[in-house]
Amino acid sequence: MNNFITIAQIVVAASVAFVWIFRTHNVVKEFDQFGLSILVRSFVGFSKTVLATLLVVGIWFPSLILFSALFMGFFMVAAQYFHFKANNPMKQRLPSLILLVLCAFIVLNAANLL
Repeated sequence: MNNFITIAQIVVAASVAFVWIFRTHNVVKEFDQFGLSILVRSFVGFSKTVLATLLVVGIWFPSLILFSALFMGFFMVAAQYFHFKANNPMKQRLPSLILLVLCAFIVLNAANLL
């Protein structure tokens, strides 16, 4: 089970890093569509990057996992809300939904790692 949690941590962290580093143009477009400011986008990007880093560091320091997965899950719930509000198709909602499910899996199993 620990291997599955570790894989989930890496998948979430790598996905977030990929989107916020290499797909920034999509992030800018979506935040504009949602009507959110550059300040909010910068805060979300910084926070998600820090949380992704903490998820990876949590492989060696398990006490960091619960906090980082819980807050990352919060960001994914917010993403679902804004995609729903903007009436985006499922294709756009699916990545954050998958990451939300992975974060929930990590949170529910994080107690086993402590």
